[in-house]
Amino acid sequence: MQLEHQIADFLAGQPFAVVGASSDRRKYGNKVLRCFKQHSLDVVPVNPNASVVEGLIAVTALADCVTLPHAISIITPPKVTEDIVRQAIELGIQHIWMQPGAESSTAVQLCRNAGCNVIFGGPCVLVVLGYRESAE
Repeated sequence: MQLEHQIADFLAGQPFAVVGASSDRRKYGNKVLRCFKQHSLDVVPVNPNASVVEGLIAVTALADCVTLPHAISIITPPKVTEDIVRQAIELGIQHIWMQPGAESSTAVQLCRNAGCNVIFGGPCVLVVLGYRESAE
C-alpha cells in the first residue's frame, strides 16, 4: 500500500491514542498529542506515570482506554514500542504509526504479520497534519 493511502486509512477514524504522551511540552510525546488536539481529533494520552496530560485524562495502558482507539501513534523507545505493538494487536487495533525514533524491525514485523496498517520510517504525524507551536 502506498504511504498516502496508509496515512489516509490511519486518519479515517477516531479515536486516536498517543502512546508515550508526555506532560513535558518540549517532548515529542506532548507535541504529537497537542497536534491531534489542534486538529480537533478525539485523542487519549497513554502514559503509565501521568493521570492528566494537556488537560486530558491519561490511561496507563491501551487496554485501559474507555473506547478502543481506531489508531495509535507511538512515541516510545523501540523496545517499549515492541510491547505496545503486541498489546495493540491483542486488542485488535489495526492502525499503528511509529513516530521517527520509536520504530524497530521487530515491531514492524509484528505489525506486518498481524496484517496491520503500519507507518514507520517516514514522516512524523506533526509534519503530515501540520503542527503549530503554541503557548496554549
